[in-house]
Amino acid sequence: MFPSLEIKLKRFEELERQLQDPDVLSNPSKMVDIQREYGGLRKLATSVRTFKQLQDDIAVAREMLESESDPTARNYAKEELRSLEEQHDVLQVELEDIVTAGDSITRGGLIMEIRAGTGGEEAALFAGDLFNMYSRYVENQGWKMELMESYPSEMGGFKEIVFSVAGEGAYHQLQFESGGHRVQRVPETEAQGRVHTSAATVAVLPEASEVELVIRDEDLQIDTMRAGGPGGQKVNKTESAVRITHIPTGVVVKCQDEKSQHKNKAKAMRVLRSRILEAQQRQAAEERASQRRTLIGSGDRSERIRTYNFPQGRCTDHRIGLTLYKLDQIMLGNLDELVAALLEFDRQERLKGGVE
Repeated sequence: MFPSLEIKLKRFEELERQLQDPDVLSNPSKMVDIQREYGGLRKLATSVRTFKQLQDDIAVAREMLESESDPTARNYAKEELRSLEEQHDVLQVELEDIVTAGDSITRGGLIMEIRAGTGGEEAALFAGDLFNMYSRYVENQGWKMELMESYPSEMGGFKEIVFSVAGEGAYHQLQFESGGHRVQRVPETEAQGRVHTSAATVAVLPEASEVELVIRDEDLQIDTMRAGGPGGQKVNKTESAVRITHIPTGVVVKCQDEKSQHKNKAKAMRVLRSRILEAQQRQAAEERASQRRTLIGSGDRSERIRTYNFPQGRCTDHRIGLTLYKLDQIMLGNLDELVAALLEFDRQERLKGGVE
């Protein structure tokens, strides 16, 4: 058994106990966080427990085979042992895949931020296209999406849009979307029919719970203000917008989409936790880089990771050298081939570095 899986199993068992604790049951917000983490670990814990049970059953079957003299009983024990060993081998491969995938496979939720880059209004339109692409992919996967914050542009795109995604495997599958996305096409604003290059950046942040990341009240500076931009008189005339600054790290989050200040604060805290956790994970990844460097997963937003070339119907992921001539399908949210290729590349890189 891999040490990292034992640690996760112990954490799952601890969460099981907490879910029976009266103090937890009487605290709805804490209960939700624990249930979210519990749900993310449940499938893994079940597999680990099944694997351990199979090891015990195999040991018993071998003892029976060695001690049995009756030919019929021996044949039965032999068949039973063969079946158990087959199940054991299949599950061992599954657990190896879980270990090589790292923590991402047990983390369900994420927060995605898409920002328009160079290219003016066309970049904002492209940011909107990326949002639509990911929205369709999320819908195809049966996950849940929630809008956190948005700043629309004049022509219908987004200067910035932030949303959360919840569902089994969501973070694991979308974790490598962070970075610079470049588009080459004739913009709607171009009268001469010339191809322009614009860009947008995507950041995928792991959703962090209060249980996982404790933020002290005294480390926060909370400011309220009137919301700006579209939203009607009620939004603009009340101080519903919230800006939270995490003093130790300097991370600043603003949320104004909701009419309720309380709801805006809750959303802003979710984004704040995720940004701080992402920064911690990025630092840890940089510290490990001297031991194992992978071409994907750096999370560097300035790194150009993908080009969407509309005239040629081509989408190229520069990190793994994959080019697909099915851009129309990709923009409709059919990202399975891209996602699978990135995950497999990362898996092979992790295997080269050794399984913990």
